[in-house]
This record gives sequence, C-alpha cells and structure tokens, in this order.
Amino acid sequence: MRAKVWLSEAAAVDIVEQADWYQHRSGEELAMRWESEVVSALIRIEKNPRSGAKGSFRAKELQDIRRMPIEGFPKHLIFYRAEEAAIIILRVVHGARDLDTLF
Repeated sequence: MRAKVWLSEAAAVDIVEQADWYQHRSGEELAMRWESEVVSALIRIEKNPRSGAKGSFRAKELQDIRRMPIEGFPKHLIFYRAEEAAIIILRVVHGARDLDTLF
C-alpha cells in the first residue's frame, strides 16, 4: 500500500503563487506547463518516496527532509518528508532561496 501524499498549506501556496507569476510574466501556457510538471513530480514522489535526495540542512531536525527537482524547471525543488503512511510535501520553492529559513 502506497503512502498518501499531503500538501502543506505552504506548499499549496508556493505552487499557486509560482503559477500566477508564470502566467503574468509569460502567459497561460507556461503556467499550465508548471502545474503539469509539479503534478508529475508529485506522482514520481508518491511512487518512490525515497527517490529524492536528502537535504543538506544545518538543523538536525531537518535531516530527514528530501528534495525532488521539477522537470523543465530544474531550479525549483519540492521538499518533502517521507513517512510510513504519508508523504508530506512541505514546500515547492526555487533552490536559490535561503532554504534553512523556510522550515
């Protein structure tokens, strides 16, 4: 039985805000491609939760967070925690941000 994927409120906001940004900057087509690639990445995570690389966070309590790049948007990363019964999507952000302050 597969673990269920759950989006945190912050991750849902991240996805919508980025789609809105793409739509305003480059149009509907890019925004829709963004959303499609995020969904594809979430499906990959659901099928193989341990496939994402472990994060390199300084804080010990964040050592179990994994990251998965979004195809076609290689600088954007999905950060998640894989547990036995659930996969919690924590954030979906650009990798150049100060990641330690996001969690």
